[in-house]
Amino acid sequence: MRTFILGTDWWTDCDDAVAIRMLARAHKAGEITLAGIGINACMPYSVPALDGFLHAEGVDDIPLGIDLEATDFTGTPPFQKRLASLCKRYPSNEAACDAVRLYRQILHDSQEKVEIVEIGFLQVIANVLKSEPDDVSPLSGMELVREKVAKMWVMAGKWDEENGVEHNFANNRRSREAAQYFCAYCPVPITFLGFEIGYDVISGGELAKDDTLYQVLCDHGSFNGRSSWDPMLALLALVGDEEKAGYKTVRGTATVDAATGANHFAESEDGKHVYVIKKYSNDKYVEMIHERIL
Repeated sequence: MRTFILGTDWWTDCDDAVAIRMLARAHKAGEITLAGIGINACMPYSVPALDGFLHAEGVDDIPLGIDLEATDFTGTPPFQKRLASLCKRYPSNEAACDAVRLYRQILHDSQEKVEIVEIGFLQVIANVLKSEPDDVSPLSGMELVREKVAKMWVMAGKWDEENGVEHNFANNRRSREAAQYFCAYCPVPITFLGFEIGYDVISGGELAKDDTLYQVLCDHGSFNGRSSWDPMLALLALVGDEEKAGYKTVRGTATVDAATGANHFAESEDGKHVYVIKKYSNDKYVEMIHERIL
């Protein structure tokens, strides 16, 4: 069985919740093991809200971690306080593990290689790569990732134009510097799904009105569904093969400008990075997402 770690900003948008439902249901069904979730933007109710959402999904066995320093991603998530009232395990952000430590623990404990799915900002995984040996593992973060991670699936970048600027790379100094480091030093293959892939694929509008996930969409103002950046990355990772998931790939090396967050891509046959290009109609991707969330 494939094992995943998920990174999410779990922030002001609602497409994270759609993606998390997809992964939580796959975990609950025994399709995958979701070994942990790291939150990389810190709001007052971040951990309790995600705990509450997972409880509503019938999943209470996934450990949560958070980057408590990531308070510079400002905003007021409209759904978090309500979801926090459903929490069962984590009454506060401080009750969760440090996200870097959680990642290191999962990687250290795993007998098989793990896949990391990232639908938020990249400073947690960048800090994992920078981490030194500790009481969790005698290996550095770079050694742990090289030894224990099979692949990274990342929703970030805007790859249909040179110098594209996208939110997960470019939001603030923390995200820009993390994106630059991650692209430059991550030692395992990375597949990027960019802004251009999900913005015109609208999912979630067919959910039942009393569904907790639909309530999250409504809190965001997305009564008829939301752009599917994160759900499309979750779907791609669950399929586990770009071609089978409905994409062409461009291979090469991605870089990010730490000052601006702009992304660049140098095509080469031996590059460790790929970005994806849609092969199907938007309706086909919506259908595949809805098969997993309705």
